[in-house]
Amino acid sequence: MSQLPKFTMVDAAPTPVGPFSHAAEADGWVFLTGQMPTDPNDDSAPLPEGVAAQTRRVMDNLILVLTGLGLTLDNVVSVRIFLTEFKRDYDAMNAVYRSYFLPKPLPARTCIGVTGLARDALVEIDFVAKRT
Repeated sequence: MSQLPKFTMVDAAPTPVGPFSHAAEADGWVFLTGQMPTDPNDDSAPLPEGVAAQTRRVMDNLILVLTGLGLTLDNVVSVRIFLTEFKRDYDAMNAVYRSYFLPKPLPARTCIGVTGLARDALVEIDFVAKRT
């Protein structure tokens, strides 16, 4: 029997830049809202310089949300990545991204070029995870 979705805010994670929860869960599937490269301890701090540093901050923020939900990167099934400078930043973003998942099998993934992101970020990433 299906249960109603559960919506979660994680205290250690950055304050969302809009009106949404950090995660929504239904039937063991967990949908993590896209994270920005914001400092979880200071929302007003400048974003890190460059896509590599921003990708690290985004991945670390996603790990904060996963941890707050009792999950790890091993639970991640699918990833969506949004880049504002796709051609310029794709390789640098991938180098950082891969360092979080290898040598494990990589989740499914989509990477999309977009015209803009909140706070003029270069990258945003969201996850779909599954409880085991």
